[in-house]
This record gives sequence, structure tokens and C-alpha cells, in this order.
Amino acid sequence: MSDHFHLNTPLLESAGMSKRVGTSVYLKMENSQPSGSFKIRGIGHLCQQLAKHSRGVVCSSGGNAGMAAAYVAKKMSLPATIVVPSSSPQLVVQKLQDQGATVKITGKVWDDANAEALRLAETEGLTYVPPFDHPLLWQGHASVITEVAASLGPTVKPGAVLVSVGGGGLLCGVIQGLKEVGWMDVPIIAVETVGADCFSAAVKAGRVVTLDDITSEAKCLGAKTVCTKAFEYSQSSELTIISEVVTDQQALQAVETFLEEERVLVEMACGAALAAVYSGVIHRLQDEGCLPTRLGPLLVIVCGGSSINMEQLAILRQKLYR
Repeated sequence: MSDHFHLNTPLLESAGMSKRVGTSVYLKMENSQPSGSFKIRGIGHLCQQLAKHSRGVVCSSGGNAGMAAAYVAKKMSLPATIVVPSSSPQLVVQKLQDQGATVKITGKVWDDANAEALRLAETEGLTYVPPFDHPLLWQGHASVITEVAASLGPTVKPGAVLVSVGGGGLLCGVIQGLKEVGWMDVPIIAVETVGADCFSAAVKAGRVVTLDDITSEAKCLGAKTVCTKAFEYSQSSELTIISEVVTDQQALQAVETFLEEERVLVEMACGAALAAVYSGVIHRLQDEGCLPTRLGPLLVIVCGGSSINMEQLAILRQKLYR
């Protein structure tokens, strides 16, 4: 048995995206993780550190963190309770149950589900698995960058890294990975959707803020408050983090184009990062002088996601293309 639960995922060069951007585009295919997304990196690492002698794990999740926690708990022969908000698709609930987890539906948004998960951890003596705000998670997620560095070899360095942001866990992990491989000067483009843009709101306000509500259909980006560490990184003079926001329609179009061109179906949370390529954000940043005109290879973290299938895609189309 491997000493970790995640896979070293493929790093693919996309001809279609490279043509669009005018430089090589590399896709880190986290959709091919056993739990369907990058989340297994951090959650696997955290559970190995904290849950070995546990009575069970509890995780609050709009889907992907829950899927990772359920998968890891099953591999560790631990019971898993996953608390999800009512906004989670039935598809996600079913997938969690198929992994052997007990699913509890609480509240309207992730923050409500999280409060219940913390209560269960306290009252039932379970190990709480946070979806994005924990140093062990970021440490686990950092492996996504160390793998890329090993694949590209010592002579190739990305011109920029493109990543979706929800609560900021992947962003923190990517930054930690960039530190580990000596790529701190590589700019990061952090993309959210309108209505789930807690990182952008914090950057604009100069402090961590809480959104009134999540109005985006990219439910897996749906944290109302970004983790403090991600905000602190945004204020650091050592890093270049460019915060960008796309519309739900742009994110969905990106999902459809990615399916058409790369033959892979990802959820809208992942579509946010892809939209930076397909909706011309990269070119605009070059025009504005935020990115160099002669850009080195673009690394796109294809974070994946479980809350999508053809039926869900059709529902999103109806909602967003009216």
C-alpha cells in the first residue's frame, strides 16, 4: 500500500489551449484522483496525521472534500459522517453514500453545515476534517506542484499558474509547493465566480470579509469567507497573486469547451480557472501589463470535481443560458 492516498496525476499539454494563449499550456489533471478532485491530497495527509486512532471522521462539504474524506476513511477502515448543505446535488449525496459515508443535510450553505460538523466532532468525539483551512491540508496540496516540477524537469519553469479559489486551501497549497521548488517568482492567477468571490472581496477590502450569501452556481467555490492564510499571502510582497472573477456563464462555457476539446467533464468550480483561458482573461492581463507578453508555459490546475454529470450539466444550462 502506498504511503499516501493520492495519485501522481497526468500533466498534459493542451494543443487547443496553447493555440489560444500563444504559449504552451500544461494541464495538471486532478480530476483523475480516486475521489475526483485534488482534495484527496490534503485530506489524505491530514487524516494520516490526525485520525489514525480516531473513532471516526466528520467533514463538512459541498461535495469534493466530503468525497475525499469518505474515500480516505474507507481506506483507513474508519466511519465517516459528511455534513452537506441543502444546496448540494442529490448526485453528490448518492456518491458519498456509495463510499460508505453517513450523510447529514444541514442548512443552506457550507458555513451552516460546518457549524454542525464542529458540533458533532465535539459531542461524538470524532476527528474534524476541515475542507480548506488547515496547515496539514496545504502541506498535502503542495504535492501538486512538486509533481509538476518533477515532470517538467529542471530546465522548465511555468510562466504562471492558474487556479480556482473557493475557501483558499488549494491556493495555499500551490503557494507552499512553489516555495518548496523555488518558484516563488511565478505569478498565480486566482479565479473565482461572481457570487462566490470571497477572496476577491478580501483583496479589494484589504481585510478578510464575509459574503452575505453564495449566489453563484459554482457551489463548490461556495465559502462565504476565505481562509486567513490565503488573504495573508495576497498581501505578501514576495508573491504575485492576481485575483480575477468570471461570470457563471463564462465558467459554464469553459466546462463545455473543455468537454468538447479535451473530452473531460469537470464541474463549474474548475471551470472558473479554465475560463481564464477560454474567455480571454490571460490576454487581457498581458495587455494590462500584469503578465509578460512573452509568457512562459501556463500551468492550469484542473481541480476536477464530483458534482457534475450530463444531467447536472443540462440543469446548469437551463439556469444560466435562459
